[in-house]
Amino acid sequence: MSHRELHDGRSDGLRPLVSLDLDRVRSFSDLLDGMADTAFSGRSAGEAARILTDMFRDQACGVVMTVSGAMTVAKQGKIICDLIDRGCIQAIVGTGALIAHGLTESIGLTHYRADPNQSDEDLFEKGYNRIYDTLEMEANLNDLSTMVEDVLMKEQPGGGVWSSHTFCRSIGKRLSERDIGTGILRSAWEKDVPVFIPAFTDSELGLDFSTWAIKATLNGMSSQQRAGTSLADALKNVPRFNPFLDLFEYAQRVERHDSLGVFTIGGGVPRNWAQQVGPFIDITNDRCETLYQPPRFRYGVRICPEPVHWGGLSGCTYSEGVSWGKFFSPADGGQFAEVYSDATVILPLLIKAVLERLDCDD
Repeated sequence: MSHRELHDGRSDGLRPLVSLDLDRVRSFSDLLDGMADTAFSGRSAGEAARILTDMFRDQACGVVMTVSGAMTVAKQGKIICDLIDRGCIQAIVGTGALIAHGLTESIGLTHYRADPNQSDEDLFEKGYNRIYDTLEMEANLNDLSTMVEDVLMKEQPGGGVWSSHTFCRSIGKRLSERDIGTGILRSAWEKDVPVFIPAFTDSELGLDFSTWAIKATLNGMSSQQRAGTSLADALKNVPRFNPFLDLFEYAQRVERHDSLGVFTIGGGVPRNWAQQVGPFIDITNDRCETLYQPPRFRYGVRICPEPVHWGGLSGCTYSEGVSWGKFFSPADGGQFAEVYSDATVILPLLIKAVLERLDCDD
C-alpha cells in the first residue's frame, strides 16, 4: 500500500487565501482588493475589478460593453454614462427596452416603486407597467414616442436608410441639444461611442418606428376611413431600416483596435451579437477567400446570475467562447472574470473601486 506525500501548498506555488480584514479597508478599491484573496463570488468580484482596471488602462484596447436586463429602470444608467464619459467604453450593445427606459429618464420623466398592494390588473388600468418592483409609466413611453417621431421626421440618415446605431446617434444628438439631463445616448453621442440594438423591433423604440410608418400610411384619411382599414393595409409602409448596417459598422469599429475587451451585464442577444464578430470574420475568410485578421477578445468581465448548466448563452463561460473563436484562451493571454451576482448589487461596488484606481493614475 502506497503512502501519500502530503504537501503544504506553498511548496507547490499555491496562492494562500487571506481573511477579509475590514479594519484595513479604507476605500472601495481596498475592499475589492481584499475580496480577491477570499473565495467564491467575492473572489470573482475582486478578480473582475483587477481585470477591468487593466482593460481600461490598456490604451490599445477597444472595450465593448453589452447590457441586458432592466438596468436603466433599476437606476444604474448613470454608471454606464460615467464609463462612457471617462473614455473607458468604445461601443455599447444593448436591448431596446434598456435604452428606451433610459430615454424616459433622460427627458426628465420618472420611474416609481411598485405598490405591492396593487394588483397587476389595477396597474394596467392606470397605465403603470410593472418591472418586478418598479413602474414605468405608459405616459412616459408616449412622451418618448413623440420625440422619436420628431427625430424621424427631421433627421435624415446616410443613404436614407436607418439602422439602430444611426438612430441612437440622432437621439443622442437631440438629448445633447436639449440638455435636460444625463443619459446613455447623450454621453454616447458626445463621445462618438456607437450604440447598437441588435433586436431593435423587440422594444418600445421598434414599436415607435412602426407606428410612425403606420401614421404615414393613414395620413389624410378620415377617422371613418381609418377605422375601416385592415391591419395588412396599415402595415404596407415598412420603415427603411437595415440591421446589416449595424453589423458592418460594428465590424469596422472593432478592427480599429489592437486589442479587445468586453464588459457584459446579463447576457442574451447583446452578448452574443457583440461576441460573434470573431466567427463573422473567420467564416468570411473561409467562404470568401479573404485574409482579414479575425478579432478575438483578450479581456472579459461578466456579471450575470445565470448558471452555466442551463446551456443558454447568458450563462455560458468565456472558455466555451474560446471554442467558437470569440476569445483568446488564457494560454494565449486571455484574462476573464465571471461574477454570478445580481448586477444591481455588485456593479456599483465594482465600478466605484475601478474608478478609484483610475483616479490614482491621473
